[in-house]
Amino acid sequence: MKFYVIGSREIVLAFNMVGVDGVYAETRDEVLEAFNRATGKLGESNLPHGEVPRVLILTEDAAALIEDEEYAWQKTGKYPLIVEVPGLQGHLEGKKSLSDAIREAVGIQI
Repeated sequence: MKFYVIGSREIVLAFNMVGVDGVYAETRDEVLEAFNRATGKLGESNLPHGEVPRVLILTEDAAALIEDEEYAWQKTGKYPLIVEVPGLQGHLEGKKSLSDAIREAVGIQI
């Protein structure tokens, strides 16, 4: 399964160290361009061999900058699936953790 990460320099570097490709993006324009390339919305993906990842990892900071576009993509039901991870400062205020979302959706505490 192919993963790809978009976010802060430190988070992208950390994922690179375990073999996950990614791109550093800080501004809305940078995040949106990286998102569109990773999802193939700009035609060719920026990944090696032009492949679209199966899982796109966004830091919460990056995801907050493209909230509407991310939501519209998730409604399409296409790959990549999007997963948000907290940045180095922890969860953004008002964001649910993955385990909170699972507990709310399924009713099971993990």
